[in-house]
Order: sequence, then structure tokens, then C-alpha cells
Amino acid sequence: MLYNYGSINIDHVYRVPHLVRPGETLSSHGYRQVLGGKGANQSLAIARAGGEVTHWGRLSQRDRWVIEALSTAGVNTAHIELTAEASGHALIQVDDHGENAIILHPGANHGFTDAQQDALMTSVKSGDWLLLQNECNALGKLMVRAAEHGMNIAFNPAPMAANVLRLPLEHCRLLFLNRGEAAMLVDQGEQAPTDALLDALGQRLPSVEVVLTLGRNGVCYQHGDTRLHLLAHPVEAVDTTAAGDTFIGYFMAARQHTDDTVAALRLASSAAALCVQHEGAAPSIPVISEVHDAAREWPELELHDQ
Repeated sequence: MLYNYGSINIDHVYRVPHLVRPGETLSSHGYRQVLGGKGANQSLAIARAGGEVTHWGRLSQRDRWVIEALSTAGVNTAHIELTAEASGHALIQVDDHGENAIILHPGANHGFTDAQQDALMTSVKSGDWLLLQNECNALGKLMVRAAEHGMNIAFNPAPMAANVLRLPLEHCRLLFLNRGEAAMLVDQGEQAPTDALLDALGQRLPSVEVVLTLGRNGVCYQHGDTRLHLLAHPVEAVDTTAAGDTFIGYFMAARQHTDDTVAALRLASSAAALCVQHEGAAPSIPVISEVHDAAREWPELELHDQ
């Protein structure tokens, strides 16, 4: 079983000609309110990829529609708590080149207590997976609890912040990182060579599988002496908001069905390439049939052993 201790946000998405500059007032030429949050996005991606996922989250009573949206996609929502607090929300700018800038307010996502974490852990078994991002509180405590219960921990430390450096990452089995997150984790510049980042990650966390996403430059995978580089599909990006979440969800779903890491990377890369061609977060996450159809039309991605 896969459990996702993840944020649920209400996204307010504004289409703008360029990302707003300091002191500037900028008119948008589009607005949508949609389901978002890295946790919810990743649960949706797992479900749409044909995986099984139970979401652990907190949400305002005023936003009950979110539960129906997740349930309809196939997410188990039995452990989502409705609260009197405001839901987490995000203000998202998306410019005419598909780049984005996000302001995040955590809201109910930061209201987990020790007692709630203990209650959640009563349903898990040794060997189950726990997926985490950095948009909910008390991650360190939950990592320790999960390790004590024999769970496999997959962590996406986004948004990257100083608290990540204090977490017991040695308990993780799998880390999903982009270049900036990897550089901060190993105290290197973001422009450091990819191999240098992977070398440093291997030295700091030698037993952890690392999936390093590189946007248009593809993705690298590292575990022990194995290092792979898979190129990306050359598509025109409209909105990159949920591309990383889509990749992670599809990768985790694939790992439920196969130990073939290359197959999981290929599937996740195809899903992310479809995602960036559509606007919004949750609405842009494709279903598995769309990914298979696209993959049949596209040339197989080139894989390099390093």
C-alpha cells in the first residue's frame, strides 16, 4: 500500500504576459481556481496512472468539493480530515512562455499533531510506502515513526527550505529532486555539473535511490553504482506547474507494478511531457490511457548508462 502524507491546496492561477516584477501592477489575461498542492497533485497522478494511494491530508470544511474530485480519480480519501481552518492555497502566475511563480500559504496543511500522526500510523504495515513532500508540518517526526514501522519512505523536498537539511533523510529509500533542490541539499551551486551533484548525493546518502529531474534535459537515476540518464521528449511547454508532481506520481505508480526502473522512468517522463502541454495543476495531469497513446506516437527516449 502507498500512503501520501500530502498537502491539499486551492490554486488561484493567473495567466500573465510575464512574471510580475517588484513594484509592478500587472493585469492578468486569464484566471482559474483549481485543486492543487503537491500532495494532492501527486495522489491524483498516482491514481490516474493506475496506482493505489491513500491520501493523508487536512482540508477546510468549506472546500469539500476537493474530496469528491480526489475520490472520483480513484484516491482513497477516508483519512482526509475536514477542519474549521482555512485550506492551504497558492497564488500562481503563469507567463506566456509557460514559466511559473508561486506564493504558497500552508493553512490546514500545517495543522497535524502528534496524536493525529499516531492515529494514521495504526493502519500501516511493514513494507508499505510513505510519500512525502515539504508542504505539511512535522515531517521529521513522521519519518521516524514510519521507519520504526518498517515503511519505505519516498521524499520530494519541495518547496526546498532550510528545514529539509535537518530532516533524518537517512530513513528515506527514494528521493525525488530537481537541480536546485539537489544543489541546496549538498551545498553546491545550482550550476554545478550534474555528475558532481550526483557524486555528492551518493556520498551523503549512499543507500538512497535518487531521481534527479532536469526539465528539458531529462532525468537521472542513481542507486549505488548504477547511474542512468534518460533524455526528455522535446515538447512545447504551455505550463510547467504540475510537471514534477506528475512525474513522481507516475513513477510511484509504476513501482507498484514493476521493479523495472527504466520502464518507470520512461512512463513518468512521457506523462510529464503531456502535462506541460496543458494549463493548470490537477487539470493537466493525464490519465494512463493518454500516456500510452502518446508514447506509441513518440520515439522511444534515449537512455545512457553513466
